[in-house]
Amino acid sequence: MYRYIDLESMALFRKYYYLLILLLVLNFSKLGLAQTIQPTDWNGEWIGEGTLFKIGISVDNNVIKVVQIESLGFVWTSLDGEVDGSIVRVNVEYAGVKGIIQAKLINPTTAIAFAATCEPGFMVVCALAKDRQAVFKKVE
Repeated sequence: MYRYIDLESMALFRKYYYLLILLLVLNFSKLGLAQTIQPTDWNGEWIGEGTLFKIGISVDNNVIKVVQIESLGFVWTSLDGEVDGSIVRVNVEYAGVKGIIQAKLINPTTAIAFAATCEPGFMVVCALAKDRQAVFKKVE
């Protein structure tokens, strides 16, 4: 009725059981590791999610340059910006408004941008940009 497991089989079972647990823990910990973001991950063309708005970005020595590819008729200018890890900040001017656009690289193909500053605050552009963010996807 009762089955007995000899000590040798039980030791072998424990050995493989612990090895299996160790492998599972190592695999799950690898999945949880954040991807390392490199400044060069910004290089390329980026499109505003759900729009045709497209920009080109190049990074050299932690200096970022943004160029218009498809601006949907908006005429804007930007100065060279700075890269600090996964964060970039670029000064822009549009329709009498000056501001700083800040973007964070979530992964090598997705960034979230928002207006960190916008002056003068009473301008409609600033009012519309307040507390808004845009998702950009890298064009592969």
